[in-house]
Amino acid sequence: MSRVGKYPVEIPSGVEVALAGRTLTAKGKFGSLSLELSENVTTSLEGRRVVVAPNGTERPARMMWGTTRALIANMVRGVSAGYAKTMEINGTGYRAQVQGKNLVLNLGYSHDVVYPVPEGIRITCEKPTSVRVEGVDKRLVGQVAAEIRAFRPPEPYKGKGVKYEAEQIRRKEGKKK
Repeated sequence: MSRVGKYPVEIPSGVEVALAGRTLTAKGKFGSLSLELSENVTTSLEGRRVVVAPNGTERPARMMWGTTRALIANMVRGVSAGYAKTMEINGTGYRAQVQGKNLVLNLGYSHDVVYPVPEGIRITCEKPTSVRVEGVDKRLVGQVAAEIRAFRPPEPYKGKGVKYEAEQIRRKEGKKK
């Protein structure tokens, strides 16, 4: 029995949810998202709620029950409030700036790292050492933030690199004489 799937998804005001066949579409003030639903679950609109139920008691149906409910909840929150991840850049001479549709990172390499910003994502740099990734799709925001962090992950000795804002870096003691 899914603990996540049994709760209906509440639709806030300002968000429209439409169900056409196996496609669920959510539209809000930040944009619109659509989701292709699995054949293992049944989805229905009941007033201002989306209710998900499994088709049968087989394991794949029960697995997709909670997953589908979570994906729908993420869609509804994304189009109504949006998602954001803030990252910090630590290191001497390390900085970031947005130039047109590209994020340009100076991360200690012999060249600048140029990252093209994907469609549906907005990247801002309030300070040269701070990068904010915003968008309506939770998965895409997390993926873009992970790709930016992968250019120079934080190292454990001095903490240099790109890290998430609330991330704690495990520090190591340096070499002893």
